[in-house]
Formats: sequence, C-alpha cells, structure tokens
Amino acid sequence: MDERRRRGLDMMRQVYGWEVGEMEGDFFGLTVEHLFGDIWTRPGLSLRDRRLLLVGMLAGQGLNDVLDIQIPAALANGELSPEELREIGIFLMHYVGWPLGSKLCVQIDTLIAKHEKAQRRQQRERDLEKESDLEKEQDG
Repeated sequence: MDERRRRGLDMMRQVYGWEVGEMEGDFFGLTVEHLFGDIWTRPGLSLRDRRLLLVGMLAGQGLNDVLDIQIPAALANGELSPEELREIGIFLMHYVGWPLGSKLCVQIDTLIAKHEKAQRRQQRERDLEKESDLEKEQDG
C-alpha cells in the first residue's frame, strides 16, 4: 500500500471513528487518496474546523443522511459537544431555511440522545466489570 493510500485510510479512521477497510474501485480510491489523503490532511484547519464546515454545507444542502454519519462522529471524537451541536442547529436554521433547519435541529437532538444512551450503556458495562473484578479479588 502506498503512503498516500495509508494516510487516507488513517485519516478516514480519525474522521469517522471506525476502521475503514480496503475496497476496490476508482470512487473509493479517489475518496481515500485524494479527499482523505490529500485534502483532510492539509495544514491550516483542524479536524474540528473541517467538521464544522462540513456540517454547515451538508445542512445547507439538506444531506441529512450524511449528517447521520458526521454528527455522531463529531460527538464520539469529542470535536463538538451536545451544547455546541444544538447551537449550530439554531444558528444554521436561520441561514439554510426553516424547513431544513428545523429538520437539522430534530436530527441533532435525536443523535445526541443516541450518543448519550450509548455512553450510559458503556458506563454501566464498565461499572459491572469493575464490580466483577472486585468480587474476584475478594473471593481469591
């Protein structure tokens, strides 16, 4: 694998928060090597800056399916807090138009709720694991 492709796959993992496997085809190659290997890795903007720009552009075009990927990734990576995302929704509503903006605000709230539910579940799992470890220590 060449350096550009490796750099692109690494950046995709950073941006999306999950491992992106190798795929065939020109579209995937251009996406990995050019978009993520060249553009997302350029100096001058942080990942958070790029995410903010992307969220605004996607909201303006009503591309909520892609926002369903970008908003959870921003939350999971700690780039944007729930409060910041809600404020982004309110701000963008006045520029993208009320129908798109109100849909965005509802989508943000829904995705935040899913994120917070997953965090609570993960915390419960960690707590149970700690309890189990303590019980094993006491028994052993």
